Amino acid sequence: MTATHTRPAHTAKREWATGMTVFGAVMLFLVGLLDIFRGVMGIAEDDVFVTTPNYVFAYDLTGWGWIHLIIGAVAVIVSLGLFQAATWARVLGVGIAALAIITNFLSLPQYPVWSVVMIAISSFVIWALCTVRRDSLAR
Repeated sequence: MTATHTRPAHTAKREWATGMTVFGAVMLFLVGLLDIFRGVMGIAEDDVFVTTPNYVFAYDLTGWGWIHLIIGAVAVIVSLGLFQAATWARVLGVGIAALAIITNFLSLPQYPVWSVVMIAISSFVIWALCTVRRDSLAR
């Protein structure tokens, strides 16, 4: 009589993958929340933003505020899907983080420190969501 041994369900690789997805979800939620705040400030035409004359990209601050608000709201919704380890949320999460990088790059002259921090956080989101393989998250 022989006994068959199976591997335990929780492996270190699976725990690491789950941790990276949760990290990406939390960071994307943070990016979304901060983009919502930035959008509200832009829509209200707050004097927090400094205008740079003769910048290559000229745009209306209110319109830019709406763009940040929409991207932030979608980022928060996608981050909630990431907590469920949904594949659609991982794909959209990378896309939203990439859009956040682009929008923050374009608004560097208005608020440079905030933009650089948001670019860094969004880069971490992309890294976290792209390093985890799908089979590592299988239940």
